Amino acid sequence: MSACVPARAADLNRTERAHPPHSPPPTGPWRPRIAGADVSASVAVFLIALPLSLGIALATGAPLQAGLVAAAVGGLVAGMLGGSPLQVSGPAAGLTVVTADLIQRYGWRTTCAITVLAGLAQLGLGCLRVARGALAVSPAIVHGMLAGIGVTIAVAQVHIVLGGTPQSSVPDNLRALPAQLADFDPAAVSASLLTLVLLMFWPRLPGRVGRFLRKVPAALVAVTGATAVASAAGLALAQVDLPSWRSHALAGLPEGPVLGLVAAVLTTTLVCSVQSLLGAVAVDKLASARPGPQHVTRSDLDRELLGQGAANIVSGSLGGLPVAGVAVRSSANVRAGAVSRNSTMLHGVLVVIAALLMVPLLELIPLASLAALVMAVGIQMVSLHHIRTVTRHREVLVYAVTTLGVVSLGVLEGVVLGIAVAVAVALHRLTRTRITHTEKVGTHRIHVRGQLTFLAVPRLSRALHLVPPGADTVVTLDGSFMDHAAYEALHDWQSTHRARGGTVEITGRRAGLRLAEPGHLTGQPPADEESGAQAGGCRCKPWTAWRNHQCERPSAPPPTGAPPPGEAGTARVEPPREIGRELVRGISAFQRDTAPLVREELARLARDGQRPSQLFLTCADSRLVTSMITSSGPGDLFVVRNVGNLVPPPGEESGDDSVAAALEYAVEVLAVRSITVCGHSGCGAMQALLDAPPADACTPLSRWLRHGRPALTRLEGTDAPAERLAGGPPRDAVERLCLSNVVQQLDHLRAHTSVARAVREGRLDLHGMYFDVADAQAYLLTEREETRTFDRVRAEELPTADVPGEGSVPV
Repeated sequence: MSACVPARAADLNRTERAHPPHSPPPTGPWRPRIAGADVSASVAVFLIALPLSLGIALATGAPLQAGLVAAAVGGLVAGMLGGSPLQVSGPAAGLTVVTADLIQRYGWRTTCAITVLAGLAQLGLGCLRVARGALAVSPAIVHGMLAGIGVTIAVAQVHIVLGGTPQSSVPDNLRALPAQLADFDPAAVSASLLTLVLLMFWPRLPGRVGRFLRKVPAALVAVTGATAVASAAGLALAQVDLPSWRSHALAGLPEGPVLGLVAAVLTTTLVCSVQSLLGAVAVDKLASARPGPQHVTRSDLDRELLGQGAANIVSGSLGGLPVAGVAVRSSANVRAGAVSRNSTMLHGVLVVIAALLMVPLLELIPLASLAALVMAVGIQMVSLHHIRTVTRHREVLVYAVTTLGVVSLGVLEGVVLGIAVAVAVALHRLTRTRITHTEKVGTHRIHVRGQLTFLAVPRLSRALHLVPPGADTVVTLDGSFMDHAAYEALHDWQSTHRARGGTVEITGRRAGLRLAEPGHLTGQPPADEESGAQAGGCRCKPWTAWRNHQCERPSAPPPTGAPPPGEAGTARVEPPREIGRELVRGISAFQRDTAPLVREELARLARDGQRPSQLFLTCADSRLVTSMITSSGPGDLFVVRNVGNLVPPPGEESGDDSVAAALEYAVEVLAVRSITVCGHSGCGAMQALLDAPPADACTPLSRWLRHGRPALTRLEGTDAPAERLAGGPPRDAVERLCLSNVVQQLDHLRAHTSVARAVREGRLDLHGMYFDVADAQAYLLTEREETRTFDRVRAEELPTADVPGEGSVPV
């Protein structure tokens, strides 16, 4: 009997581990839980994927069922195994040109085999964990590749839109276009024009009814509308033809020259992988920008590569098109509120159901309508935003060569050309250095623009030897790189010139950054010496440009009995003349270092006027640097600052209409899309509200602070829900009042007529924000049922390239 007791105890222990205390035992069979948001998102993605999959299959010349197979496999296999939960995979427009070329060269069954081999290559790359390395490709090359593919797609689909048949290459299509225009099919052109008109104007339907109708995808509306009109009018058009699944062609053994097949596998692998990885990064960006708590994990790019490889193996084996992440479907999935990979997988299930049960309806779709849809997608792949971006970064040559190479020669050849030009441009920039020597009022100035390498040492030496012994010299290094040879040449000259009685000052972008021995060039003491060990020693940090000092210099000692500098409520004691000199030094540093970098942008803003998208209302506290917190630049934010980030309610006899005037100007004239009220920790205005008795307003400050008393009343009341920071309650009464004040000022904002009207019409969003100064941590207000929570804003990795069609999001 005693031998049975341990066994019984072990059974009890196993039971408790399986079912923790205080949790009810499971009842009935296990059922998967799918969030309602995932169900609605899967329907939205399915409605976009169905016509696009058929259109892409038509553009490649593959069997139309192949597009449905790839869409289903992309949703089920890549959705289940991939590392990006919200990315939707399937047949992508970026693969259209590659696949069409493969089908014409090797036939459909060999193309399927190439897709399988590309999937195996992706599995190998995923196991080697090189996914991050794929993101090192220049964005100019990626966008040039997509633009070239888009041009090829659009030119080919024009022939189908006109009722003809496309040729095998862009030059051939362009040569055949005049004859096609002279002999176009009016019925096909009518269906195509109707499709394009619906695609263009459906997302722009105005008013409340339009906002409701825009929830239906424009692609579905365009194809459905063209199909309905063509059927009702009895137009004689070529339509979708879906043969029986019993006769569907599967993958066969690859046939053709070995080198050609290897190049085909490499091209397919490259395009699939790069497009999927960039899409995963962009999806992370979109998901992190959604309001509210983030429950979606960030993408695992190596796992995403493995999932895409598995999907391509399955799709190719079943006779489907190559699979990659699709930007249009992924962004629709995120914006529809998907919270897990279930939405992607459900979309794949819906595609399977449609492929089996909706064949009679799908066969009513005119091919001209699908061609117009794919042509529009191809045109959108040539993004003006990307062209402006590469032009601003002086990479338009790389973009243009890649685009022309893809259009003229092919995808792999165009990418290789783009990489070669990018390397040549980088080498040219590395070796192109401009060195000038000027002399003004006895001071000699050497200005180095560009990277300072051994190739520029002869020119640097010639310029330095133009400085006479004993002269005052300023050397400005306007570059981001200096190699050892250049450092030695500059250091040796500096030592010799100082030994002969001259002075040398090193300024510019390289002055405060780490070189081989930075102390010798900048005058800084070595790291193991105390600050100020050398006369004029400067230990400036990288944030000196915006920090309220130029360097840490010995200052006058504080008065007897005064607290040490840096404590709350105290300030460093400096003579007024020294403070004025610091201001002049800061302005001079701006003119020297920053003004040349922003002058072009400021000139554009001065010419075109300001067009900020956001109004940012925050406290006048000197510790809040709005441009730093929001990573914004000139022209981005319309900023209003006052003591306590207060918004007087309309009708208040405050004698100060500045905030109301700024609100009216921002909403009615500038048409900002969002207003953010930002409070912060340690706010002196909130402390004054807590300390001061509710007496009559007798000073300007006390009269102004009365607009914050509703927040204090709100805090002391019991009706309104409490505000708190995510992760724990407020640390003290001041922080509680700071949080309550943000919510109260948002209520004051809604009371202003212009703001209320814009919010009601859907033109304006209101946001609450809190910044913890000590932790350098921002929080965004989220409304919940029983409380208002300020959720922590997490640091997210920025994508290396944008995806066509993705826009920016508000702060």
